[in-house]
Amino acid sequence: MVLFALQITAELENLTNLQPQGGCDDPEFTYLFKLKCQSCGEPTQKETALSLSESVPLPVGKGTTNLIQKCKFCGREGTVTMMPGRGQPLTEELSEAGKFAPLMVFECRGYEPADYVFGGGWKVQSLAGTTFDDVDLSEEEFTEYDEKGECPVMISKPSSTFVVLKN
Repeated sequence: MVLFALQITAELENLTNLQPQGGCDDPEFTYLFKLKCQSCGEPTQKETALSLSESVPLPVGKGTTNLIQKCKFCGREGTVTMMPGRGQPLTEELSEAGKFAPLMVFECRGYEPADYVFGGGWKVQSLAGTTFDDVDLSEEEFTEYDEKGECPVMISKPSSTFVVLKN
């Protein structure tokens, strides 16, 4: 079992607190990324979609997981379980420092996550306090005008990384 933390960053202009619409542990937020088989090393062809609201029983023992999937190349089965409670929003300070914010932790057995894909379902606040809901980052840029703060706001160059955590 290996724990992977999905960490994100982006350039934020007059914005702070970028996170999923319902917070970092939003059960309805969908994470899209490719997986790589730890046995044969082959990546999945399509992105895998995971959310906290969807779980399946483990085939052996008790408990649940968010994904059970067989590798199409070697036939090995693997699981990915989401572990909420460790995420935090991407703040203006982290963005300006070029640092990443942890978003979600995944316990992986047989797979490792790779190539996170930004989509919709984000929220962010302007420095003046205006909240922008259901922000779509699939085009890798969000621009708007903050009437309250009387300034343009922008999210650009979103990027992500998966970091191995020590148990």
